[in-house]
Amino acid sequence: MERAQEQASTGGPDRPARRPGETGTALELLVHGVGGTTPQEMLDDPRTVRITGDGIAAVFRRADDVDAETSPDDRRRDGPVPEAYVWCNLTSGNGTRALWLLLLPFMVVNLAHWMRPNARGHRRTVRLYGLLVRLMGLTLTVLLVAAACEVALDLAAWQCAGTRACADRHSWLGFLSPTVSDGGWWSSPGRRLALASFVPTALTGLLWYLSRRTWSDYESQQPPARAPEPDEDGDGPTALGRPGFWYGRRLVARLRAAHTAAGLVTVAAVVAGAAARHDREPGGPAVLNTLGLLLEAALVVCAVAVVWVVCRRGRSERRLDRELDERFVRRLPLAALVLLALALLYAGWERPGWESAGRLPGDAAFGGLALVQGLLVIVLAGVAHALHRTDPDRRAVLRGLGGPAVAMLGCALGGVMSGGVSQRVSDWLDGTGTSIDGPPVLLTWQASVIPPLIVVLLGLFGWLAHRAWQLARAEREAVARDYPDEAQDRARTRRIASTRAMASLTDRGPRVVAVTSGVTLLLGAGALVGALTTDETPGEAARGTYPVVHGAAETAQALGSWLIGLGFILFVTWGRRAYKDAAARRTIGILWDVGTFWPRAAHPFAPPCYAERAVPDLTWRIATWTHVTGGRLVISGHSQGSVLAAAAAWQLAPSTRRRVALLTYGSPLERLYGRWFPAHFGPAALSSLHREVDCWRNLYRLTDPIGGPVRLPGDQHLGVDHVPLMDPLSYGRTDLHPLPAPILGHSDYQADPAFAEERRKLLARLRPGLPAPRHTEEQPCPGPAAEPDAEDAEPGAEAGPQSSSGRSSA
Repeated sequence: MERAQEQASTGGPDRPARRPGETGTALELLVHGVGGTTPQEMLDDPRTVRITGDGIAAVFRRADDVDAETSPDDRRRDGPVPEAYVWCNLTSGNGTRALWLLLLPFMVVNLAHWMRPNARGHRRTVRLYGLLVRLMGLTLTVLLVAAACEVALDLAAWQCAGTRACADRHSWLGFLSPTVSDGGWWSSPGRRLALASFVPTALTGLLWYLSRRTWSDYESQQPPARAPEPDEDGDGPTALGRPGFWYGRRLVARLRAAHTAAGLVTVAAVVAGAAARHDREPGGPAVLNTLGLLLEAALVVCAVAVVWVVCRRGRSERRLDRELDERFVRRLPLAALVLLALALLYAGWERPGWESAGRLPGDAAFGGLALVQGLLVIVLAGVAHALHRTDPDRRAVLRGLGGPAVAMLGCALGGVMSGGVSQRVSDWLDGTGTSIDGPPVLLTWQASVIPPLIVVLLGLFGWLAHRAWQLARAEREAVARDYPDEAQDRARTRRIASTRAMASLTDRGPRVVAVTSGVTLLLGAGALVGALTTDETPGEAARGTYPVVHGAAETAQALGSWLIGLGFILFVTWGRRAYKDAAARRTIGILWDVGTFWPRAAHPFAPPCYAERAVPDLTWRIATWTHVTGGRLVISGHSQGSVLAAAAAWQLAPSTRRRVALLTYGSPLERLYGRWFPAHFGPAALSSLHREVDCWRNLYRLTDPIGGPVRLPGDQHLGVDHVPLMDPLSYGRTDLHPLPAPILGHSDYQADPAFAEERRKLLARLRPGLPAPRHTEEQPCPGPAAEPDAEDAEPGAEAGPQSSSGRSSA
């Protein structure tokens, strides 16, 4: 079928290709949204054919439309030829994608990189912002590997295997126990640590493999190479139009090497550090002491090299960067692996009289990581505030502090996941809580602040519920005005009003993030101070104080441990279910649809960026079709598909972009992306997109919790936003709707007659031949704000009904 499509596009094997302007075929390129769908549903036809693509992402047509460009059937000229770009398998394919749940903190901190405020002419400050986020991502990698070391090396190999009571309860640790194995070869503390180090080493290797494999599968698609046109601005209002934006191979490879080396160095430091401390004791062997100092110095040098590699270079977006820094990408992880091998050999050397007691000194390591992350968040907030002041955007969330707030949540999520695993393994190894010391006290303090955080969140959600109730009451009058000729039904009115009120809560999301992030920062700082000053668990530190204080500390400590355990069990259960259940896997895919749109600029171990495959796919399809046929097309994007459509339009050459019209519906372009990512989807970027495409129309509903208006400056004269569509289409039973009409919310925009009407107007504007003339001033699109000329309209076309509500989304 791909050959058939090639022949159709070029005029057949024995005929020359049609030149621009010869075809009258119009094309509607449909791009679905979050959660995905099937080509049969998108094209409303059970017989579909894959035109181009593979099993991961492909373009489909109806079987009758394969040769639409060359077919003499004039019936196709009454409407566009629909094509469906299906990309859902990029985020919800086979069961191994359920493992991506473990990468959630990396994904969150990677999002923070793209949330910087808009700032032009401040490149150094922008680079500093990216550098801080990359360093924060590096601390998360070290934290994850350190948590694996805490579980495998400290709790299992050092504490449990070194304690007779714990080793007796777990027979699989018997060969590591000096008493159970009667002084066996593996019972030496250094050799136990060396053997257990394969767990965090394997984890690091798995992360490296997943990052490299997903790059090959998803992100290695190069955008079309083209020469800049005379009227093209290489440094426009958004970076999404730059040639190298969707091809970050060089940076991802550098970061992958640095983070892999950081993980290996962390494991080597834990293993070698324990042996070196024993060798520095009075009477220790001088040779081993010297070797330990040299090894620790080499580890410090390697760690400095890792930080330098992370800091040295950011993204190269102004050109398609195909080069690789081979000396860093290959030599740095190899050097770290050699140091790890030397550390294992050093720790496994025979040391008579060496016994494991207490904990490995991990409090200082975890405390240092928490302190560094807190300082990075604070400095990042200062940089973001400075950037926001240079170019204030009133719609940007938290006045430009959305990035630091999300970064704080990513660090907190990483800490909770790390502490949760350590706490659960400790409880499993030592059910009585008396035989081993357990994890570092800082992890216990961090678990103890979870109940107060949940109390704050419950209060916040209570406020949101009250606010939704108030909005629902206010919306009842608006619902009555929107359906003036209908007999009012209280239950029906309340349901519509409640749906609108719940949809408007999306705009309160920044407050939830701000409160959660701020409280998390304060509680985390309190936990760090408490752990470092007392070196005891909260319950022990509160002993001897007021009974109320002691009881609250004990309750918070126990409840926090149980909550972490419950969350960890739910996390594992959800991942296991997603591995087996395609429907649950698709639900997880919705999360990735939003979180993995952006390239991996801050963390190479984040889930792969599907847009680095989808955007080049769309760009290639639009550019080649318009070049071969000379036709003009409508990109019809729903929800996240509208974001992909906008990104693809920015990647087109200006001459091609002027042959494209946008029809977006249920679109989060301004409501979510414009507010959370102002540097890339801010008012200037969206206004430039409207100026450069032939026309843009946007449909939304007040009941939609995701989609909303674009709100371009002066939009009342531009006609980009349609008035809010009626939802439901009919309040009660009518001749056209004899059964109750459902409240559609975010789905099925094509069911509204306004959808077909707006598409018809776009197609009337997109006539074959040269693009419509563009002037220096922004031109209105056909619609309620500006209707097309009489000669542009198709004869006999009937106007579709429009919503009577003129209110904008909250």
